[in-house]
Amino acid sequence: MPDVQTSALFTPIFIGGVEIRNRVVMPPMTTRYSTNAGFATSATVAYYQARARGGVGLITVEMAAPEVAGRHRFHELGIYDDKFLPGLETIVKTIHDEGARASIQLGHGGSRARRAVSQVQPIAPSAIPTPVFEIEKEIAHPEAMTKERIEETIGAFVSAAARAKRAGFDMVELHGAHGYLIAQFLSPSENVRTDEFGGSLRNRARLCLRIIEGIKAAVPGLPVIYRLGAEDFYAEGLHAEDAYAVAEWAVEAGADAISVTAGHYKSQPGAEVMIPPMAYKEGIFLDMAAAVKARVKVPVIGVGRLGDPEIAGRAITEGKLDMTAVGRPLLADAEWVNKARNGEPVRSCLSCNHCVNNMRGGNNLSCVVNPTTGRELEFAAGRRTATGRKIVIIGAGPAGLSYASLTAPGNTVSVIDKRGQVGGNFLLTGKAPTFNDVEATEPSFAAYISNLENECRRAGVRFHLGKAAQSRPELLHEADLVVIAAGARYRAGLGPLVEKILNTAFMKSGAVKKVFSNQKVRDFFYYRLRVGRGNSLVRALGLGDLPSDRLVIIGDAAQAGKAREAISSAFDAALRPLPAANIDSLQFERNIGVQK
Repeated sequence: MPDVQTSALFTPIFIGGVEIRNRVVMPPMTTRYSTNAGFATSATVAYYQARARGGVGLITVEMAAPEVAGRHRFHELGIYDDKFLPGLETIVKTIHDEGARASIQLGHGGSRARRAVSQVQPIAPSAIPTPVFEIEKEIAHPEAMTKERIEETIGAFVSAAARAKRAGFDMVELHGAHGYLIAQFLSPSENVRTDEFGGSLRNRARLCLRIIEGIKAAVPGLPVIYRLGAEDFYAEGLHAEDAYAVAEWAVEAGADAISVTAGHYKSQPGAEVMIPPMAYKEGIFLDMAAAVKARVKVPVIGVGRLGDPEIAGRAITEGKLDMTAVGRPLLADAEWVNKARNGEPVRSCLSCNHCVNNMRGGNNLSCVVNPTTGRELEFAAGRRTATGRKIVIIGAGPAGLSYASLTAPGNTVSVIDKRGQVGGNFLLTGKAPTFNDVEATEPSFAAYISNLENECRRAGVRFHLGKAAQSRPELLHEADLVVIAAGARYRAGLGPLVEKILNTAFMKSGAVKKVFSNQKVRDFFYYRLRVGRGNSLVRALGLGDLPSDRLVIIGDAAQAGKAREAISSAFDAALRPLPAANIDSLQFERNIGVQK
């Protein structure tokens, strides 16, 4: 059972008259699971279904542009035309069938909407050249919006909200943060207009307030959540006190809830603060949410490194917010809510930002510690390892622990590791300068390993630590399946030297971080400098005669590489997913609308 703090997450709440079963919100995260034209696919539906089934109260479907000019990414979900309704209706029905409520974020890229994506000229409050990144970097040259064009865009938002209601969505969210169109109007550095949409803060807020008023008038009964960028974190941007005033005005205009986030593409020291990685403190934006909550009488949603259920629950108990938005942690563990409710350890998010950085590079949304993200249909169609078996796993790193946790139900699983603790070399990763292009910190990796170990122990996995596998011949002899997950070793006996260097403060210096920012250096460190221990360990243990159905080599032991590859191999070996190419129902390039 959850503790007193965590239990605060599981009481119902209302937004605009709509009851939500608990206080956990899945915020919008671009997936690229749609077709390039913007139609939902079966993969889109399965992804949201997994999180709704996992217990989330309110699912916010990813950002969708209200008009073509607002599209800012390839494979972005569409809502600007009725042709997208069949797919949207399918998403909503699936979410509702799992007991969750459904919202969709209406967001307009403005100057950050690339012409290559939308095929039309970008628009913005002012014609200010803007650096954008969508697979590749470029400078966008937006066209300043005329008053007539502003009215057209307001109308597009209202029409998109009406379309969302027709699709069955319980509410909509307006994206007023992170440097997109509404935030561009609010920013004194991106809005230099001299008419009624520029100048004073009230004038700069006119666009968002008109949109809220328009939706409330044209689509009665549809709750509106306003996503507020509470701080841009650069000198010329929007700052907290002004943002708080905008929140009050938004509620006066009809907003039924305020979702508080922060950060901008121009933020200092970097844009990463929009999705704060592991070096940033947990609950980083909570004080801003609390400040907004003190000023408005509608529910306030908070976000920003709230992946620990205790921290998320405490924020509600202490009155800092009414609902907690959990994004990346739901990629790491779709069952986050159900597990937290049952007092079970969740699979911790590393806050490594692989998900967002990899997606911005043009790939489908994915997760280092949860390879099923985006591949829900493949794994659902797969075949799990047979039950009733004695499984011995050699190696207690992330691959070995992942395999153990996945196969423990229905099997007798033992883990052997020559070290006195679990985690293997993965615990050294936090000592490195970077991990997935963000600053590495030890607590993030330690928390992940700790929760994974706890999950294994709760499932009955037996640990034999501090002794090499050679000292437990009886376990190997009795095993129905031996899994080698002993990791990799450094060539030429460099392992002790590398570990010694990692334990020095020198590794966190700016010079080393700069060197490790080079992809070739990282590839050399992860791949060429290391070799898997699997085959040599098989020979040393005399397991070479075991048939393939009784011996498996996974993770770095099979092929030295990065953590995502190692963990993926464990999931694939344990759950045996059916390849996407063999699943007709995936239909990545066949839109749901055409099927209907």
